[in-house]
Amino acid sequence: MNPDSLLYELLLLFTSALAVVLFISTFISTLRIDHWTVRIFDYPRIQISFLLGLVLVAVILFYDFSAWWQFLVIAGLVAAVIFQATKIFPYTRLAKKEVLSHKNSDKQDVVAIMVSNVLKSNRNTQALIDLVQQRQPDLLLTLETDKWWQQQLDVIEKDYPFNKKVPLDNRYGMHLYSRLELDKVQVDYLVQDDIPSIEATVTLRNRRRIKIHCVHPRPPSPTEADTSAPRDAELLLIGRRLKPDHEPTLIFGDLNDVAWSDTTRLFQKISGMADPRKGRGFFNTFSAKHWFLRWPLDHLFHTTDFKVVSLERLPSIGSDHFPMLITLCFVPDGRSQQQTPAADADDHQRANDKIKEGK
Repeated sequence: MNPDSLLYELLLLFTSALAVVLFISTFISTLRIDHWTVRIFDYPRIQISFLLGLVLVAVILFYDFSAWWQFLVIAGLVAAVIFQATKIFPYTRLAKKEVLSHKNSDKQDVVAIMVSNVLKSNRNTQALIDLVQQRQPDLLLTLETDKWWQQQLDVIEKDYPFNKKVPLDNRYGMHLYSRLELDKVQVDYLVQDDIPSIEATVTLRNRRRIKIHCVHPRPPSPTEADTSAPRDAELLLIGRRLKPDHEPTLIFGDLNDVAWSDTTRLFQKISGMADPRKGRGFFNTFSAKHWFLRWPLDHLFHTTDFKVVSLERLPSIGSDHFPMLITLCFVPDGRSQQQTPAADADDHQRANDKIKEGK
């Protein structure tokens, strides 16, 4: 292409401007500011990384390296690529698994958990019912379920005799269905009086009792919450209450946060919980409607006395979220074989500050 042509000048200007925008969008997320206009950049790190790579190639091709600012742009792009890569790399198949795999599991020790944000306005209930009957999870957590959804799901109760129903019209209703015995079931409103969470004890087939926490905090967005403070506070409150050294525990749901965010990583440190995604893939559950805008919002964390049998993103049910199915095996000696990030004094102080701010 002729360097003196108008088209060349326009392409040069466009790629340089895009490089600056991507650089800013990368490093603005390092700011410890809870407002949604900052925290929104935590989510699309995969997409930003892809665009950074394309723009880096483009500027190398278009630049003639006659001006100092061209070197500065390239250096900024390289720095941004490295930064984004460090955030998302642990969730690729190239990284080390945080949770070991377990095969030839005794069914008595296995528990399968399905999490499905159904989208309150979605009316394709049969798709979820068929999926549940086909995959037969031991625990099913549905989110955004109201009384209408509850009535549609009544047909599965013959297979799921233990349940807890919290139907709400505000898109934060949740329903827990279980094949396994539930007791000590309670509904908490930890931070906001219209955002429930469910806590219960589940008895596995091997008669081992485990704790579960089901969550769906409000996300930072212009239509939900101005800041991430309520979401962060709920996650960290639960994390601080957990006792992973004493009892096997699972926490799962739509966390409205990505796996690589500072809040989720802080939650892991405070709670001592393991993330089965690490080393296995992104398993992007949102958005089911837009393939180019997807990131992991639905999660399960567990204590280190579980190992992974399988981890799957399931087919669409018409919601804006894909369902997830996580199958774990209770392996007591897993505690000596697996490690999770540990919290230091600064982490505990940050968690306390976030909880105070969110409440």
